[in-house]
Amino acid sequence: MTQMTEAKKGNITPEMEIVAKSEKIDVEKIRLGVAKGTIVIPKNVLRDTDACGIGNGLTTKVNANIGSSSKIEDIDLELKKAKIAVEFGADAVMDLSTGPNLLEFRKKIMSAIDVPIGTVPMYEAGVITLNKGNEIIDMDEDDIFKAILNQAKDGVDFMTLHCGVNKDVVNKLQNQNRVMGIVSRGGTFLASWILHNDKENPLFKNYDYLLEIALEYDITLSLGDGLRPGCLSDASDTPQIQELVTLGTLVKRAQDVGVQTMVEGPGHVPLNQVRSNMEIQKTLCYGAPFYVLGPIVTDLAPGYDHISGAIGGAIAACSGADFLCYVTPAEHLTLPSLEDVKEGVIASKIAAQSADVALGLDIAWDKERQMSKARKEFNWDKQFDLAFDTVKPRHYRNKCKLDDDEMCAMCGEYCAVKIAKGDF
Repeated sequence: MTQMTEAKKGNITPEMEIVAKSEKIDVEKIRLGVAKGTIVIPKNVLRDTDACGIGNGLTTKVNANIGSSSKIEDIDLELKKAKIAVEFGADAVMDLSTGPNLLEFRKKIMSAIDVPIGTVPMYEAGVITLNKGNEIIDMDEDDIFKAILNQAKDGVDFMTLHCGVNKDVVNKLQNQNRVMGIVSRGGTFLASWILHNDKENPLFKNYDYLLEIALEYDITLSLGDGLRPGCLSDASDTPQIQELVTLGTLVKRAQDVGVQTMVEGPGHVPLNQVRSNMEIQKTLCYGAPFYVLGPIVTDLAPGYDHISGAIGGAIAACSGADFLCYVTPAEHLTLPSLEDVKEGVIASKIAAQSADVALGLDIAWDKERQMSKARKEFNWDKQFDLAFDTVKPRHYRNKCKLDDDEMCAMCGEYCAVKIAKGDF
């Protein structure tokens, strides 16, 4: 049983009820969206966690990536990152650990937070391969599916799987004049494996088996964009679109058997191409929820990529994207700190809210009206409570002590709202 198989039968699950209540819309709309595949509710049957709906007509959701690397492995720090991400509004968290103790990391993170958890099983398969003293290109096909099955049994809710990096597109990629080549770790693992072994991508070749696992545990497949552009110069090129065409066929196969599916989108895209990228994905992938990293709209902002990503994310979500993967100030540079995680989540939440307002969602507009009312009434506590960050605005307010609550240090007695109070 999956959320999708139940929805197709006309059944409303407890998870659909939770999502409808959270989104303040009719539960039948949720059921219809899940049945069509335009809404997913990532929730492994073995994991007891709050349900979160992602997709058409729902508020834009935000994911935060955390996890160890082969160079830095600090479980306490990663647990703190997971918790602070959720505290500041992340709707889901992906554990991208690649350190030696990634299995322990995953289980502890899943126990620490109550939101959908995503992973990239290819990372675990890669670590297993390296631990055997082999290279990634020597990866055993069975190890890939063992990693998927292990994570399914652990309760992982959604998995990034680069099924569209097939032999045909990899061979054609060699003739492309890409500036950055392949920047996806999972995509690179598979492309290198394909070239070295002259074999088809196991995830593409054995896609039916993958669907069987997903059906048993209700894993939401997040079909990865292994050939996503890693710089603006590579955006919207032939390999990216060719992979997306392949992913569209895989979405249809998954939806036909009742497997919930999302599609992952490009990372670096010029502002003028963002909308068209969203429209192409929705057309080719049967309306499946679109999960985008950023997108980053300029390559000149290291240290500020969370701002670049928020700009792109707002346009993307306003144009059809349903799920924004946060970008932190540490992107392209190092593992993010606690403060980086917070800044990344807040930047993406700003993008998501901006898009939801532009799309006319009542739930988004209600928050905006509450903030406007609080500002007019000089209700500072209400303003801080409504803010994405409740700490920073209080800090700014308290920096300058004023006797009169009906003003700030910027305008003082010349405050327009105070002068006109009661007149307009």
